[in-house]
Amino acid sequence: MTPDDYCRQRVAATGSSLYYSVLFIEPEQRQAITALHALRREFEDTLNATSDPHLARTKLAWWRGEVAALYAGQPSHPATQALAHAILRFPLPREQMLELIDGMEMNIDTRSYPDFRALRLYCYRAGSIVSLLSAEILGYRDRHTLKYAHELGLAFELTRIIRDVGKDVRHGRIYLPQEELAQFGVDPAELRQASHTDNFRRLMEFQIARAEATYAQALARLPGDDRKSQRAGLVLAAIDRALLKEIARDDCQVLHQRIDLTPLRKFWLTSKTWIGT
Repeated sequence: MTPDDYCRQRVAATGSSLYYSVLFIEPEQRQAITALHALRREFEDTLNATSDPHLARTKLAWWRGEVAALYAGQPSHPATQALAHAILRFPLPREQMLELIDGMEMNIDTRSYPDFRALRLYCYRAGSIVSLLSAEILGYRDRHTLKYAHELGLAFELTRIIRDVGKDVRHGRIYLPQEELAQFGVDPAELRQASHTDNFRRLMEFQIARAEATYAQALARLPGDDRKSQRAGLVLAAIDRALLKEIARDDCQVLHQRIDLTPLRKFWLTSKTWIGT
């Protein structure tokens, strides 16, 4: 298996949202974005594979060394090997790669967030960084496109948090801000017990509304000159916004299951967005 095959298998298998978002872009861009997302998945899985904070830090320290090796031209892991060509072709700063690891490292000490301001920093590191790097790969003319990418990455991460509430709780993490849990009368113990209450549904409707507003703000910031070059992000946004609607239609039942769209619907959204942009 080649490094590129490894990355496709990890994050862009047929039917995944990423698969459809990069379906129609240039092969070199598709390879780079797939490798970038695979590397992020490696960072994330490093944490999910262990409950020992010391071991998690040791593993993330190894990844910091591997990023250094990547930029020195000596990567050893399939994900960084797949990125080796991309960092020569596209402006992908090492500092942002390392900041992505900083985001993952926040999960070691921080199992919950007091308010949305604190959560937003995590979302920037875990989501916006990938979106900003992807914007560099896709290309742009107007620097304001980076503001769009920043907000879009925040929206993507908010969507992931909404979709994966139950999964994250089972890994000992609650990303929903404590302030908002209290505001809607949801006890963290209820999340751990997967107790779907009316208060929880209202809390999740609030989260969905904020994510939707963030998508709208991101798309409003995208300069017209860069809409075509950034279509991969627009496709992923269309898929994720449809997912949010599906979660709402399913009464926000995210504590005990992962809600997703069918491959056919993802392909339809991809074609509609690509042709309409």
